[in-house]
Amino acid sequence: MIRPIVMYPDPGLGEMCTPVLDVAEVADLIADMFETMYAAPGRGLAAPQVGVLKRVFVMDAGWKTGDKTPVVMINPEILSRSTELQVNEEGCLSIPDTPRRVARPARVEVMWLDETGMQRRGAFDGFEAACICHENDHLDGILILDHEAAA
Repeated sequence: MIRPIVMYPDPGLGEMCTPVLDVAEVADLIADMFETMYAAPGRGLAAPQVGVLKRVFVMDAGWKTGDKTPVVMINPEILSRSTELQVNEEGCLSIPDTPRRVARPARVEVMWLDETGMQRRGAFDGFEAACICHENDHLDGILILDHEAAA
């Protein structure tokens, strides 16, 4: 089911999300988030963007270029961030038509639960790292507008 996307300046977008305690409780939410993200069309979507203040996001960094690799991150924790930065023009489904240049780590290491409840750990670089940081920011109530615009 495609859910309505919460739009800025909705105050829920600035809220800190709570951890997911039972992965089964967010199964329908995850399916809806993927359907909503692909229809939008976006490359990532966090639960607060559909009005659910839980620590879960979905992403598929490469689907628009034919490399469909959907990822679900529940209760993600960024363990490390490279000191090397990348600057990308980021869009946000909750702030349409307002791209912003944001500096993000070029590489991140993350620990999370997948949709089956299995703990995962992985390193991501490039656009995937930026996408993870962007979506994880949503879980902490941070928007691209909260970042100083990068040159």
